[in-house]
Amino acid sequence: MVNPWLAMASGTDPAERTRDVRRAHEAFLAEGAVSPAVRPVVAESWRRSADARVTQECKAPIDLTDDALDAYRADHPLARVMPLFRELLGTIAYDGAHLLAVCDEQGRLLWVEGHAGVRNRAEGMNFVAGARWDERHAGTNAPGTALTVDHAVQIFATEHFNRSVQPWTCAAAPLHDPHTGRLLGAVDITGGDHLAAPHSLALVQATARAAEAQLGAEAPRSRGPRISLTALGRDEALLVVDGRRLRLGRRHSEIMVLLAGHPEGLSGDRLTLELYGPRADDRSPVTLRAELSRLRRLVGPLLGSRPYRLCAPVRTDLADAAEALASGDAYTALRAYTGPLLPLSEAPGVCRMRQVLEDGLRRAVLSHGDPELLRRWAQTPWGEDDLEVAEALLTALPAHAPGRAAPAARVRRLRELYGLPGSLPHVDGAHHEGSGHQVDGAHHADGPHHEGGAHHEGGAHQGVARQSGAHQGVAHHGSDLQHGGGPRHGAVRQGGGHRDATSAQRGRA
Repeated sequence: MVNPWLAMASGTDPAERTRDVRRAHEAFLAEGAVSPAVRPVVAESWRRSADARVTQECKAPIDLTDDALDAYRADHPLARVMPLFRELLGTIAYDGAHLLAVCDEQGRLLWVEGHAGVRNRAEGMNFVAGARWDERHAGTNAPGTALTVDHAVQIFATEHFNRSVQPWTCAAAPLHDPHTGRLLGAVDITGGDHLAAPHSLALVQATARAAEAQLGAEAPRSRGPRISLTALGRDEALLVVDGRRLRLGRRHSEIMVLLAGHPEGLSGDRLTLELYGPRADDRSPVTLRAELSRLRRLVGPLLGSRPYRLCAPVRTDLADAAEALASGDAYTALRAYTGPLLPLSEAPGVCRMRQVLEDGLRRAVLSHGDPELLRRWAQTPWGEDDLEVAEALLTALPAHAPGRAAPAARVRRLRELYGLPGSLPHVDGAHHEGSGHQVDGAHHADGPHHEGGAHHEGGAHQGVARQSGAHQGVAHHGSDLQHGGGPRHGAVRQGGGHRDATSAQRGRA
């Protein structure tokens, strides 16, 4: 089986491959269709780049310079493994044909090293320290794509979305904090076509693993243990204490999430209410004390009492996503959001935290209006049946944008599913023919305004419906949409839990 992350199979003629992919790239720009000759990882990246409106001759913007760059990278965790990168990749970087580059999790290049002549050529496309090389700003490229898909990848010549980058070939691998699993950045080697050979991908992967091992072996910088809790997209949370991984049961996962979300602590009565809600009875406090006793045997002094609380700082992926959202960084928030919080949990407190984050993130994606964000949300199990997002994506794309056919088909399918008129929104006016409905709900010519962008037509609620395929019976819209007296779409809550979690979310270690 051919490795999908390698640019070329063994024995492929690079010149012929360059021509084939160039023709496919030109056809994609003209027609929006991707030839089967293009690897899926590249095809998806081209679509994301087109959605982000990356131009063909653009230069990556420079975010950091001079003292700001020096201060930022000196404090970055990857600064501690730069000597290792230079040791493992230094010979390649200074042989006159390659560059060694290291970026942060946002795609900002922190170090670009190698022969002065190669660096001078790379400066022509702003491949320099401080520049932003994520896909949204630079199109398809190895470090940017590796960060997006969280996997090592090669990008060969004309596979780059930006024509000015197509003379180059690169291979990159993402790096993670071994204590928390958080994405730290990527390590990359950039050079000529010969880098499309399998050894370059294996080399950056091995270098990334060696760097992670070194970071994992270091003593924590802060006093006390390093503790993280991962619960997004998982039915059973993962607790990591100084590198020791502990997979929690479902009830223990709920307790840890609730206590992490309430650092001030919770009384026994309040914790009972957050866990059991109206189902609580006389036996619930006894059951809770037994669960807490078992949890204390697992986590030791981390669990305190009177009130019940966590006795050391615990970093959660929920907090990472929420903080990025609060700061207005929807891109980082969406990257951190790997799925609903404990999707099978019916604990009222967990359901509330889950809904607050998801609704806030969805609102940010819609209000931002960026095609890349909208497409990423629409491609998730929890967003694939979200008509409002699908229509917003279609509206955000120019009429002849590559890749517009798939969102248009999705809108037609969802409108038919929800029993709504089948017309599509205009590209720039965002107006639905025959309904007088504007995508953002700002205008309703046919009837009174209703929250959630719906209006009455013939006695039935018409408008934007949202029904998540990953959330059985969970409401995700500002109004209860019912058509012709039929079943509601996306408006029925059952037990507060996300019952139909995807298999990818279930039981991830």
